[in-house]
This record gives sequence, C-alpha cells and structure tokens, in this order.
Amino acid sequence: MIMNIYVGNLSYDATDVTIREAFESFGEVTSARVIKDKYNGQSRGFGFVEMPAQSQAQTAIRSLNGKELLGKPISVNEARPRADQGRTGGGRMDYSGRRNRY
Repeated sequence: MIMNIYVGNLSYDATDVTIREAFESFGEVTSARVIKDKYNGQSRGFGFVEMPAQSQAQTAIRSLNGKELLGKPISVNEARPRADQGRTGGGRMDYSGRRNRY
C-alpha cells in the first residue's frame, strides 16, 4: 500500500526534485510534488511524497522530520486524508456580508 507523506515548512526554493532526492535515500519514491499557488505559481511551503514501501516510508519520516532542507527544518509526517469539503448552504450574500437565503 502506498504511503502518502506530508512535508511542511519547505523553503520557497524547494522543488519536486529537491524533495524527491531527500526521500530517495530511504527507498523508492513514486511521486513527489511541491504544492504551488494556482495564481502566481510560487510554492506554498509544503508538499507530498508517495512511497510504496511502508517500512521505508516510516524510516524516512523518522529520519527527516526536523532535519534541515535548503536551510529550513522540515516537518515530515504521514499525510491525513482530506476532509470532504462540500459546499455549505445556499443563497447569496447581501451587501452587509450576511447570507440571504432568497
């Protein structure tokens, strides 16, 4: 089963290749991506790495959490599944910023 790993507090200079290389020393990496702002393309300071071997992923998490990458101590842990972010309520906003149901 593939383990999805969260990598936080990344330097804005970090790239997909940067985080892939950091994790490859612990085993096979199936994907590595730095999350970028959709409007300006700048890194948002975090990313995700997927590793197919659970034991290698756990070793990478223990070894890399708190270590420096490009001058910043990174936060590494198992990614939590995304919560369902469904839309709430209906209607539209009135001029005061309150929701108007009609």
